[in-house]
Amino acid sequence: MNWVKPAKGIRVLLPGLALMASLSAAAETLDGYERFVKPDGSFTFSGEPVRDGLVHLGDWFVPEGPAAGFHHVYTQSEAIEAYRATGVFPDGTVLVKELRNHQTANYTTGANVASATAPTQWFLMVKDAKGRFPGDPLWKNGWGWALFKADAPTKNVATSFEADCQGCHLPARATDWVYTIGYPRLAR
Repeated sequence: MNWVKPAKGIRVLLPGLALMASLSAAAETLDGYERFVKPDGSFTFSGEPVRDGLVHLGDWFVPEGPAAGFHHVYTQSEAIEAYRATGVFPDGTVLVKELRNHQTANYTTGANVASATAPTQWFLMVKDAKGRFPGDPLWKNGWGWALFKADAPTKNVATSFEADCQGCHLPARATDWVYTIGYPRLAR
């Protein structure tokens, strides 16, 4: 049997085609954001388990203060794949942060071990690369922004990006308003 060595151009072409396919996929709108956004741009949420249809992106733990607790973050698996390929969140990316209270106890694994308890609130971000809702104060800087509290999980209590979201996300402006450093799954 005679083996034929492929031309050098083919080796370069195949990775190039893969990158073009990834960029094309990233330019498309991801499915699933409609679960959280009505046609008029208002947000909908029911407090249902956010894990349904989404994958775990990562966790944060804040030991004290108004946002104290575990921050479990979920998104579409396609959003992770596209971000890894391009370094950009594709249109339609959904980020849901479920904030849960915590309790501490002493276990054989160590003293003051923290564990998550009941949810207190959910933060939602929906990537809007197309600018679907100009003039809506909750659709700014390429994202839609929402906040739902556990005592009324169907009511978005955020009124505007500037009033309710910008303060916490301003340090992450250079990474598309997302603290990507906290999500090792996004590493390329």
